Amino acid sequence: MIWNEQFETLPREDLETLQLRRLKDLVERVYYLVRPYREKMDAAGIKPEHIISLADLQRLPFTTKDFLRDNYPFGLFTLPLDQVVRVHASSGTTGKPTVVGYTKRDIETWAEVMARALACGGVKRGDVVHNAYGYGLFTGGLGAHYGAEKLGATVIPISGGQTKRQIMIMQDFGSNVLLSTPSYALNIADTMADMGVDVASLSLRLGIFGAEP
Repeated sequence: MIWNEQFETLPREDLETLQLRRLKDLVERVYYLVRPYREKMDAAGIKPEHIISLADLQRLPFTTKDFLRDNYPFGLFTLPLDQVVRVHASSGTTGKPTVVGYTKRDIETWAEVMARALACGGVKRGDVVHNAYGYGLFTGGLGAHYGAEKLGATVIPISGGQTKRQIMIMQDFGSNVLLSTPSYALNIADTMADMGVDVASLSLRLGIFGAEP
């Protein structure tokens, strides 16, 4: 259930010391490298040196979705694109998509935190993980994929759609972990019922569902 014992079992005092150091580093970074954040903080009367405790987090101005859209696509990046190895974005169904850039280190961090989350949910080395999160501009599929690989699981990068084929793959490949949105898991269950497939006949041991409210 614990992947990274060093950080997941930190005493509260050590955890808060780490959180404060990272908060200070983050605020200083965006203030001096990202003009829109600097302007937003200046308007709120906040400078990096004003952050001296975790309680000062409440002094920082909110980052709203409109703020992200106003600086579309790369206006909030702290690094030039030649140091960004991947770009993801939201669907943009209610306006311009919100964009996130990842460095190589960001990708490694993402895999690490996903490994922690999956381990907490019961995924372990040797599991066969049926990853039905979407692969593409949406961040879900690849983040879960790398986290499961880091744990030492076997990942089936099936993505979403073609539900009858998904069920066949789960039967034939012996998938014992399902990763998907809650609604798609329900869709799979309904399709199994229509096909006359007994869920108990599969090797599924657990499901981890997210990415929906």
